[in-house]
Amino acid sequence: MTTKETFAPGWQQRHVERYRESNGEDGHIWEGVPTLLLTTTGRRSGQPRTTPLIYAKDGDRYVVVASYGGAPKHPDWYVNLHEKPDLEVQVKADRFQAKAHTAEGDEKARLWKIMAAIWPAYDNYQAKTSREIPIVILERV
Repeated sequence: MTTKETFAPGWQQRHVERYRESNGEDGHIWEGVPTLLLTTTGRRSGQPRTTPLIYAKDGDRYVVVASYGGAPKHPDWYVNLHEKPDLEVQVKADRFQAKAHTAEGDEKARLWKIMAAIWPAYDNYQAKTSREIPIVILERV
């Protein structure tokens, strides 16, 4: 898939479908980086919402960034999990329940460096927005 196709309208939904249908064989690596599927519960609809996200491992935890490309507001998935931190994660064929929390202080600074090394654009996203981009930790329950 080329970058032009990757960012065409609906690309995230197509990514989720390919990932699920192949148990992550198609979609785990996206644009050269690892991705997982994060399923939150819509805060208004109560319906499951799945988003593919770049991740890193930190011990037995998974780490994702609520960058939204540096937009001025948080992505919906982050607002959803902030209200209901119990969610589902899929990494390749492994689907599991997890609890999310936002990293703070020194831990956030350490994890930001890890995530920016994986996807350098995170630093650019932070530079273009006045909001503090959250780092989210996902722990298996």
